[in-house]
Amino acid sequence: MSDAAAPNAPVQSGGTFEIYLAWSDRTIVVGPDQSALQALLAAGIPIEPGCQTGGCGECATQYVEGDVIHKDSCLNADDREHMFCPCVSRAKTRIVLAL
Repeated sequence: MSDAAAPNAPVQSGGTFEIYLAWSDRTIVVGPDQSALQALLAAGIPIEPGCQTGGCGECATQYVEGDVIHKDSCLNADDREHMFCPCVSRAKTRIVLAL
């Protein structure tokens, strides 16, 4: 990963939030300078990264609880009720995944 600003840089949205992995009882902290995808991959969670710009939906992950800030361009309104793209989307405080 490059330090230079790129089209796939994470969208800033007010700071840190948590991802709670319900099945494995783990909490991952996502900092303001990283994407949820980067944090999940760093924690060893196997997710296909895809385009990393929110356009392909390859990394779309099911969530069971949370106030998601959707920044993708691939999920429709129905999908957004239970899926999010961790490459660009964030949460206001915490998101719960069934992982």
